[in-house]
Amino acid sequence: MQQLRKALGVLGLALIALASMSSLAQQPRFLSLAPPDGLPIIPVLEGWTANADGSRSFSFGYINRNKVAIDLPLGEANYMDPAEYSGMQPTHFPPGRGTGVFTVTVPADKADIDVWWYLKTGNQEALKVPGRAGISAYELDFILPRPQGALQPFAGFGESDDIAPGLFASVRDYPSTVKVNSDVMLAVRAKDPSVRDPKDPRFKEALPVGVHFEKYQGPGEVTFTRHPDTVVPTNPYGPDDPRSRRFREPAAGDVEIPGGDGLARVIAKFATPGDYIIHAKVENFKAPDSSDGDQCCWTNVYQRITVTP
Repeated sequence: MQQLRKALGVLGLALIALASMSSLAQQPRFLSLAPPDGLPIIPVLEGWTANADGSRSFSFGYINRNKVAIDLPLGEANYMDPAEYSGMQPTHFPPGRGTGVFTVTVPADKADIDVWWYLKTGNQEALKVPGRAGISAYELDFILPRPQGALQPFAGFGESDDIAPGLFASVRDYPSTVKVNSDVMLAVRAKDPSVRDPKDPRFKEALPVGVHFEKYQGPGEVTFTRHPDTVVPTNPYGPDDPRSRRFREPAAGDVEIPGGDGLARVIAKFATPGDYIIHAKVENFKAPDSSDGDQCCWTNVYQRITVTP
């Protein structure tokens, strides 16, 4: 009898354990969150374009899943192959997705070669991606108007210099050297050439152009502050409106040009001497047919700056 009780007790415990396991199996399982840092920077090929002179251009971007910016200086941790195309890729990678931040153009007689971008983060294995033409699914057609007429903006560093559209529109030198920790005024002139239907209520007023300044290359920290003339957007929704919680004030390096034609200015300060490049991405993403995901419509311009002690 005692053995029977023990057997029944063991069987009861087994049934309880089985029921508990079944209950746990039915509970939702959550994916573990990614760590905040230590993840590799991932190079991305956005696509390629066939140019009128027979050359090919490859558009590259990146993914930084870390919560902080990562710097990978030119060299063993950040290079292009063949080496002749290395030097103008970014070395500073802010968190998130950088879409179409630079291009590499190969001449017509080399249009079929691959140009590889290698990135090695810390002690991790190097990641690489090829710039490669010929696959129609990767051909970019952003030079054509979008369904509602959006086109790449014209842009350039400088208040009165020439402006042009393009994923690598211009690289210019700042007119003088600057001192460490001094305020440096940077200006981008931009104009949106898009032709939209004036009868469409979405285009009753000209759409703004966004300009996003960021460090692109350089040995030290770059901080941006707003130019005194910059109008800071305010939350358009009342405190009781649920949309109010989604409003985020733009970063100091993000400037909007009302009406899509004018100047975007920002103040930059450099913490360390050396050679820097500042990148400005100029976009008309307020249009319904323009976004990073559509691979249209933005223009990249760059400015080289030498900083002395």
